Amino acid sequence: MESTFFRELQEEIQKGATEKGHPFRYCTLATVGLDNVARLRTIVLRQATDDLILTFFTDKRSKKITHIKENKKVSLLFYHPEKLLQLRIEGLAIVNNDTASKKLLWDAVPEESKRDYTTSEAPGKEIKNPDIVEYLNDEHHFCVVEIHPFKIEYLKLKRPNHIRVRYSKEESDWEGQFLVP
Repeated sequence: MESTFFRELQEEIQKGATEKGHPFRYCTLATVGLDNVARLRTIVLRQATDDLILTFFTDKRSKKITHIKENKKVSLLFYHPEKLLQLRIEGLAIVNNDTASKKLLWDAVPEESKRDYTTSEAPGKEIKNPDIVEYLNDEHHFCVVEIHPFKIEYLKLKRPNHIRVRYSKEESDWEGQFLVP
């Protein structure tokens, strides 16, 4: 029975990566670096494979990359307000350094969005005026991060009973177990 809920979460995640208006398009990423403080930020889900490897893009100089290098364990939070569906995903974040696949992804980024990866200063650096940000012409700091999940919690709020299932990856299979919501 828990396989039905797993298929639903797979479909919703894949829709989030492919449908611009889907609520799972944007999710919350949590990292914990050496300072042991959880840091949360919104990311854009760019790809989701059938085996649920999740991809997002960022600037390689960002704090999230520093945190991932310090501690690869991350969490993602998705919420679908119409379906009252929450997914919590724990996984290992891997920075994709494959030049060929990065180039393919970079080439597919819309021209107006490429600018986000070409600031002369790193994200988070103090500036005096947000209207005066310098951009690079021939250089970018585009970075691809893949999340390899090892645990997923599915929570559907409904009456008469909420449904909560924890999925754990065992080898290459997902094992599901119902939980008290």
